Amino acid sequence: MLQVEYSTAYDSNDRWQRGYGRRLVLLRHGQTVWSESGQHTGRTDIPLTAEGERQARDAGTRIQTAFPQGFGENCVYASPLKRAQQTASLAGFAPRTLPALAEWDYGRAEGRTRQTIAQLHGGSWELWNDGPDALSPTMEGDWTETLPDGEQVPVHNGPGESLSDVYDRVQQAIDQAVPLMESGHSVLFVAHAHVLRILTARWLGVDPHFARLLRLDTAHYSILSVYKGDRVIERWNC
Repeated sequence: MLQVEYSTAYDSNDRWQRGYGRRLVLLRHGQTVWSESGQHTGRTDIPLTAEGERQARDAGTRIQTAFPQGFGENCVYASPLKRAQQTASLAGFAPRTLPALAEWDYGRAEGRTRQTIAQLHGGSWELWNDGPDALSPTMEGDWTETLPDGEQVPVHNGPGESLSDVYDRVQQAIDQAVPLMESGHSVLFVAHAHVLRILTARWLGVDPHFARLLRLDTAHYSILSVYKGDRVIERWNC
């Protein structure tokens, strides 16, 4: 866990420009079957596993301990995808849906492992450097995945999003959070590993490729804030 020293005061007298008190909390959803198998999970709407549900409840306890005053009305947002919505609910929150928090659309890589992609693509490929559109168009299509419990989920392989597409999209989420933070509220986003890492790069104003260096495990949370006028990472992967 990356941790930076910070003030523990959360009272209403904290001042935004000094960076004390108002936080943007990022929670990744709990475990899914695909997070364990290594399949690219973008827009496919798969649920949490039983372990993922347990992780979500534990994450809620940790966050509520760190933020005993909770989050104000209209200060909790989640991706529209089921795994994020489940995580928010099991963690004890009632989120509003924010489409800008949906996971990176992996396009032709969706639902496939790196090994499968290499076989189908016929060459080396790396998500962060190449993007989904570098994959062969022959990998596009629709199919159905049967999960271990028998549930069937539709999978769509389209063109997908570029890294810059996601980097631009997450600004909408930041724009939702900042006025709330400036008015004295902490904000919670419940979403996915890649989109939250890219959002962090956008928060910091750095190149989006920086996001690949930020490990974010299932049902772990991070905190972004402002310190002496600079947007910073306050805690990571807690």
